[in-house]
Amino acid sequence: MEKILSVKKVEKYYGSKSSLTKAINDISFEVEKGEFVAIMGASGSGKTTLLNMISTIDKVTSGHIFVDGDDITKLKGNKLNKFRRNKLGFIFQDFNLLDTLTGYENISLALSIQGISYKEQNKRISDIAEKLGIKAILNKYPYQMSGGEKQRIASARAIITNPSLILADEPTGALDSKSSRQLLNSFEYLNKELNSTILMVTHDAFTASYASRVIFIKDGKIFNEIHKGAESRKDFFDNIIEVVTLLGGDLNDAL
Repeated sequence: MEKILSVKKVEKYYGSKSSLTKAINDISFEVEKGEFVAIMGASGSGKTTLLNMISTIDKVTSGHIFVDGDDITKLKGNKLNKFRRNKLGFIFQDFNLLDTLTGYENISLALSIQGISYKEQNKRISDIAEKLGIKAILNKYPYQMSGGEKQRIASARAIITNPSLILADEPTGALDSKSSRQLLNSFEYLNKELNSTILMVTHDAFTASYASRVIFIKDGKIFNEIHKGAESRKDFFDNIIEVVTLLGGDLNDAL
């Protein structure tokens, strides 16, 4: 299968030689096109640092990260901006919607930056709104939306440019259980029906159980990895809980 993401021997250090902290310690893994991968680990394990490096928010100390065959650790200036604009979709815990724009306008902003015509924008937004069940809130402002509605708007914004990789950072962290299920069902639709490739950091085993694979990180290294395969979501959830227990932390501290 086609590899969308390839992380090769990545390390990340903070501090000086006299006081060096190794946040990421020689991590390597790959994500294939159409995969839905979750990353879990205890607080301070390095998973957020890893996501930040893949999203180019942070830089690697050593190693390489390839997205769609491009070594993103070497990108700078306009090439880096173009990569972020065309290759990545972001979904954050706090939604990151612009309060002065409607749902429609928040989604269309990414297309406008790409120079997509208004007619094509309208077609794409109408299509994704139908699929994610958000047509009724497109003309609302964020303050008029529930947390779940905001996150589904944010999901539409992330997918609307057809990015190679969607990065989700604690997407259900600010949602109640009902909204979380609705969002995860949307993720499942994006992944299975639209073949979107998703890499998600989460502290929640139930959220992780929607993924096809879970990578567990401990002390900056990959501790374990499990695949869902033909298992039911319940069985996969139970397997995730077992690994979380092996990690040595309370489930609530699994972030």
